[in-house]
Amino acid sequence: MLSMRAMGITAFMSLLLAGSASAETGAIDTSDNVAISFWIATAMMLASTIFFLVERNNVAPKWRTSVTVAALVTGVAWYHYTYMRDHWVMTGESPLVLRYVDWLITVPLQVVEFYLILAAIGVASAMLFWRLLGASIVMLAFGFFGESGAMDATIAWAIGMAAWIYIIYEIWAGDAKKAASEASEGVQFAFTWMTYILTFGWAIYPIGYLYGMDADADGQNMLNIVYNIADVVNKTAFGLMVWYAATIDTAAAESKE
Repeated sequence: MLSMRAMGITAFMSLLLAGSASAETGAIDTSDNVAISFWIATAMMLASTIFFLVERNNVAPKWRTSVTVAALVTGVAWYHYTYMRDHWVMTGESPLVLRYVDWLITVPLQVVEFYLILAAIGVASAMLFWRLLGASIVMLAFGFFGESGAMDATIAWAIGMAAWIYIIYEIWAGDAKKAASEASEGVQFAFTWMTYILTFGWAIYPIGYLYGMDADADGQNMLNIVYNIADVVNKTAFGLMVWYAATIDTAAAESKE
């Protein structure tokens, strides 16, 4: 118990020191709803990361990698949000490049998380992983092309949506869905909620994209608020779902012993 607390404190201090070195916090206008949403998202990502790092040793060994990846997702997002938050506060401009750099790291990590859950029920394959990873990268790449003006925003949105719909098809109609019904309670819980998050949680992003197609200030403000909400919901809820599923499975295994 003491060692786990020590690890949590060490991780907490390391993250705080990294944050202090990585970004200069500017004064936030309390009437700036976008800045407030960035601040809330930054705090949530940090709190989630510390929680997952501490809790990973309280679950069965087969779940620890999954909980560690959950901590990586929120930890990477927290690091990037310290920059995005200050970029907005100091310039008032949307941190487009910084946001897509974050997604280019965290979205594939979430695909890895999904793959780990599938591996737990014995239906994961290298081909499935690469298909999901490829679709997620296509989704991000064309989202960036559309928002940056590198190509027509509507066409880029349509291509990104097609990649996302393919991911939804894989998780709702693929072989993994059938196999998950025969897995343990914890794995079933994780699989079910992952499908919900990837379906309904990720749906927030194309909504934000549509707001961003409006080039005026209100459209850009709404885009950033929507994206910040989506990141908090998807990254934090995603990790909490994995952690809770791990606790269910761990408790079930301990009761059998």
